[in-house]
Amino acid sequence: MESVYASPALNRLLSDCADAVAAVRAGRSLTEVLAGVPLASRPGVQSLAFHVMRWMGGAEAVRARLAPRTPPPRVESLLITAIALLWPEADAPYPDHTLVDQAVTAARERTPAAAAFVNAVLRRFLRERTALVAAAQQDPVAAWNHPAWWVERLRRDWPAQWQDHLRVANSHPPMTLRVNARRQTVADYVRLLERQGQRAWPLPAPELGGQALQLARPCPVQRLPGFAEGWVSVQDAAAQRAAPLLLSGGAGGRPLPPGARVLDACAAPGGKTAHLLEAAELDVTALDSDPHRLARVQETLSRLGLSARLQVADARQTARWWDGQPFDAILLDAPCSASGIVRRHPDVRWLRRPQDISTLARTQEELLNALWPLLKPGGRLVYATCSVFLAEGQQRIDAFLQRPQTAGAHLDAASPGHLPPLADNPPTSSASPQGGSGDGFYYALIHRPP
Repeated sequence: MESVYASPALNRLLSDCADAVAAVRAGRSLTEVLAGVPLASRPGVQSLAFHVMRWMGGAEAVRARLAPRTPPPRVESLLITAIALLWPEADAPYPDHTLVDQAVTAARERTPAAAAFVNAVLRRFLRERTALVAAAQQDPVAAWNHPAWWVERLRRDWPAQWQDHLRVANSHPPMTLRVNARRQTVADYVRLLERQGQRAWPLPAPELGGQALQLARPCPVQRLPGFAEGWVSVQDAAAQRAAPLLLSGGAGGRPLPPGARVLDACAAPGGKTAHLLEAAELDVTALDSDPHRLARVQETLSRLGLSARLQVADARQTARWWDGQPFDAILLDAPCSASGIVRRHPDVRWLRRPQDISTLARTQEELLNALWPLLKPGGRLVYATCSVFLAEGQQRIDAFLQRPQTAGAHLDAASPGHLPPLADNPPTSSASPQGGSGDGFYYALIHRPP
C-alpha cells in the first residue's frame, strides 16, 4: 500500500480516515475530503483511505454480521476502517494488535461510550476472521469490493475478462511520467533519476509520443528533479496516447502543421493540453465548464512554460464561446464514469450509481454533436474517455457514426478502441500494441470528409 507517515499518531490517522470513509459513503469525493485534512496528516490519511476503499465491500458485509444493528455513523465508519485494514488478503499495514489498540483509542476520543463495543467487535473479528470473511464473500459486493451493478456491467461488457478487471481495480497503479520535450530528453531524465537513487525506464512505444517513462516505485512529485521547473509531469501511459493520436492523424491523415488551430474541449486538469503544446507549435484553445478546474490548467501550463487560450464555457453551448473560426483538430476527453482509473481513485466505484452511465452517455453524445460542426473539412476529432464501459466508448462512437450529420466521416484504423488496464489482454483494435499497465481508456480518431 502507499507509504504511511509515522506521525501523527496512528489513532489520529484512523479517526481522520474514518471521517473520510463516512464522507464517501455519504456521496462526497475522497479527493475533496482529503483536501480538507491537515497537511501533516494528509499523506497518511490518504494511504489508509485508499486501502479502505479497495476493501470496503467486504468490510461492510462483515460489520453487518458482527453488529446487525447499525451503529451510529462515527462508530460504523471507524469499524469499517479497522476491519478493512485487518482484512487477511489486503497486506495489512500494521500488526493486528496495534491496529485494534489504536482503533479503540480513536473510539475513546470520537465516541467514548462506544470504545468497549469497538474493542469487542474487532477482537471477535480477529478470533473468527477466516469464517467471517468466507461467509461474507458469498456476496459479490464483498467478494469483488465493487457495487453489484458495476460487477454485472463488467460481466456483460467483458465476458472473458470481467474478473481480471475487478482484480486489477484493487491493485496499485504505476507512476508514469511525461518528460517535457522542450526541456529534457527521456534518456537524460532517467539518468537524473538514477543519480538520485530512483530507478526508472523509458516507455518507447511510438503511440505514447516518445516522452513517457515509468518509475520503479512511486514517489511524491517534490522528489522529482526539476518538477517545479517544468521538466516533467505525472501522466498515465494510456492518457499519453491522446496527443500523439491527434497530432499524427493516425493511418488515414497527415500530421498537423505548425500553427494548427486545436480545441481541447474538456481540458481540465490540463495534462493533455500540455502534452499537445510540448510536442508541437499549435494555436490551442482549452475549454472547461468549471472555472476552478480551468485554473488548474493554467497552473499546469505556467509550470511547464506553455501557453494556450483558456475559456470557461460548456462546450455544448457553442454560441456562447465559439468565434466562428473552424478548428483543424478537436480533442474531446469527455466526462465519463472514470471506471478505467479506479485504481487511482478507488472511491469512484462507491460514488457512481447505475443511472450515471446513461446520463454520462447522453452528455457524451451532446458534446460530439455540438463539436463536430466546428471542424474544418478534412479535420479530425479524437474522442476519449477514461472508462472501460462499452456504453461510454465503442457503443457511443458506433451510434455517432450512424447519424446523418456524420455522413462520410470515418473511424481511423489507428484508433486504439478500448484499452483494458490489463497487462495480459490486448486492446480492441489490432492497430495498438499488446495491453499494458496503463489505465483503462477508450480512443477513437474520426476524420471529417474534405
